[in-house]
Amino acid sequence: MERDQLPFPEVLQKVFDDERVPIHLLYRLSDLTADDFDLFNQQWAAASPGRRQLLARHMADITEENFVVDFSPMFQMMLTDSQVEVRSAALDGLWDCAHTRLVVPIIQVMQQDAAASVRTLAAATLGHIVLMAEWGQMDARYAAQAVEALLQQYENPLEEMAVRRAALESLGASGDSRVPALLENAYYAGDDLTQISALFAMGRSADSRWLAIVLEEMDNPYTEIRLEAARAAGNIGDSDAVERLIELLDDEDLEVRLAVVYSLGQIGSETAFEALTHLLEGDHEEELIEAVEAALEETDWLQGEFDFSMMQWDEEDGFDEDEAGI
Repeated sequence: MERDQLPFPEVLQKVFDDERVPIHLLYRLSDLTADDFDLFNQQWAAASPGRRQLLARHMADITEENFVVDFSPMFQMMLTDSQVEVRSAALDGLWDCAHTRLVVPIIQVMQQDAAASVRTLAAATLGHIVLMAEWGQMDARYAAQAVEALLQQYENPLEEMAVRRAALESLGASGDSRVPALLENAYYAGDDLTQISALFAMGRSADSRWLAIVLEEMDNPYTEIRLEAARAAGNIGDSDAVERLIELLDDEDLEVRLAVVYSLGQIGSETAFEALTHLLEGDHEEELIEAVEAALEETDWLQGEFDFSMMQWDEEDGFDEDEAGI
């Protein structure tokens, strides 16, 4: 019998006992029957902490790369594991999961988990749930539950600041009428880290009302704030940000320049396209060139078929690289 046709008890034996985790057999854990899930739980309860951590991380990595597998019942069970690493991996694995039954368990993790790092990750995961609802991939009623929980978590003065910041960032995806005032207050009244989170949330909202603030923060002396402003501009997607983003291509920090490239690709206007294409002709870091190529693939100009090797540019094309600050 071929290895991928092993009886399920033998699959579990190899998964839990082999010295090296047989990655190909982990796919057999997807879409388990109730009886097989019970067998998995029995083996899981008897496994060492190290083995549980290893399996949870491998399963989360598989989920990130393969949208067909469904380990969500196992990940839900792992949310109450004694190991922080296991609970964190479970949340990573549930990031793109649209099963509504998981909203309440993730809320409970955000509210009750003993580790602030896990509560922070749960708050971020709820933000993606809110985003999926905005995209029509999840029932909005469940996203509303997540929003209420995130609001409470952000407004809890006893909560760790990292968790509150994650809640604030997650709320940016919500169309709830209370959110704009919350973001504005956090931006003007918060410390630098809270201001960064407010900028992140403004970008996630994709609302042009925040564009003036985002453009202003591109001149901030703090690299982290310029970086978040560059990202936010791309997420908002307003072409009015393109000119300022092009100027920011001259920023001294590579991460800021990479964020600018990504944002220009997201906006995808003609001017953004020309600026990105001219970058390919310059002497820039390999990482930046790779980012430019990826950003160009995002633009509507390409449509997956455009061949940049055929492009010819000269000074008469009307785009001055020196004036743009590139």
